[in-house]
Order: sequence, then C-alpha cells, then structure tokens
Amino acid sequence: MSVAHIGRWKVLATAIATVLLGLTLPTVAASPASATTTAYDSTYYKNAIGKTGTSLKSSLHTIISPQTKISYDAVWNALKVTDQDPANSGNVILLYSGTSRSKSLNGGDVGDWNREHVWAQSHGNFGTSAGPGTDLHHLRPADVQVNSIRGNKDFDNGGSAVSGAAGSYTDTNSFEPRNADKGDVARMILYMAVRYEGDDAWADLEPNDSVSNGSVPYHGRLSVLKQWSAQDPPSAFEERRNQVIFDTYQKNRNPFIDHPEWVEAIW
Repeated sequence: MSVAHIGRWKVLATAIATVLLGLTLPTVAASPASATTTAYDSTYYKNAIGKTGTSLKSSLHTIISPQTKISYDAVWNALKVTDQDPANSGNVILLYSGTSRSKSLNGGDVGDWNREHVWAQSHGNFGTSAGPGTDLHHLRPADVQVNSIRGNKDFDNGGSAVSGAAGSYTDTNSFEPRNADKGDVARMILYMAVRYEGDDAWADLEPNDSVSNGSVPYHGRLSVLKQWSAQDPPSAFEERRNQVIFDTYQKNRNPFIDHPEWVEAIW
C-alpha cells in the first residue's frame, strides 16, 4: 500500500474514533442541589414550590408572615419546651456549647441560661418587643456568659476559643459557633431575613457579607452562613423544634429547615 493510502486510512481511523468517543462518553454536568420533599409541600408551601430567587423569597415571606406573637416573658417557658433535652426532660440544650442545663436555671446570673437573640437585637433595633424580639425561630437558650461574649457580633470563621463553649471562637467583630450549631445559626438568620421585610412595624432585615454591621438592619457574613448551612444540615433536634413552634406557639415554620436547598435557591 502506498504512503498516500496509509495516510488516508490514518485520517479516516482518527475521524471514526473521534465520532465513537463522542457517542460513548456522556456529557458531564454539575449535579443540582438535592431537593427535599415534605408533608407541607402541597399545603403550607404550595405557592413556593418550583420558584427560585426573589420570587421564592417573596412567596416564602407571604407564607411565613402570619404568626401568633408571644410576649418576651412567655419566651422563658416556650424555650423550656422547644429546646428540651431529648435525653433529660428536666433540662434544655444550650446553643453554642451544647450543654444540658436544668430548666430551672433560667435567669441572669453566672451559671444560668438566658434568651439569646441569634439575630442580634441591635441589628434592626427591635429590642424585645413582640415580633422579631420574641420570634422563637431565632431565640435559643444560651449560657449567660457565653451569650455576653457573643454580644451583637456578626457570624464568621476564626478567632480565639470561647470559654464555656468548646468549639466556638470569637474575635473583635465576629463569632463562630461550634460545628453542631453552624447550620442552625445560618438557617435562623436567613429565616429572619425572609420573615421581616420592612412591610410591618419592623425594619427590613437582610444578610450581607460584612462583619461590622453594628446597629444597621443587616447580619453577616452571608457567604459563610451559606457554607455553614450546607456543612451542617438540619438535625432531628432542629426539625422537632421547628414542628413544636409551628404546632404550639407561632403557627409558622422556618422554611430553611424544611427545605435547606432553598438557601442556595435564594442567595
């Protein structure tokens, strides 16, 4: 066979191989975030299913805004139910430390637990008034001293170890909860951003990527909160808490516990 014929056969073989390769190797595509299905999708969430972005955020705001408001004093007893230790009905589980502490030790002294506003009160100036100041979806029992260390800081990674809350860290302008609470914190902050949009008596609460928000109605750091939500999916404790708030107290839900994929769908 001549050199010319050999050359043509090589070209033809290469072309055939290229075609076959294209037929046998499927296109690689990024996997979408797995969707969650809940018993509330056809009822409570029916107007939100299938939406994304601002449309989803708006629909969820409409869905979760109707709620029964409780007084700040009533929060004490509510937390004794919502945050009850599954292994000890006489105790509550404290945010940031995971400590199980007697329900009766609620107050303001060293060794007590008090009512932590995960969305800091000063970030929107809502104080303890019925509404954002008493919304159980972001109020958790926390050790008095640990709560004081957190103060009104934004959330971010890094810092020095927090005494009394192993795995938590803080610096001058941010607080990092222990790994088991990271997703809880993120979903509580993002719930507040959807529930309070400035169309009632309260400020429009929004997440941003800052750690110097102070008294403006923003909370950060959004990019880190998104990571935390993905890193620490809803636990059985968090899901039970959401259900108790819905059934017994406020009659509304935290949608990011039911549908954690909605964090990425909105932000």
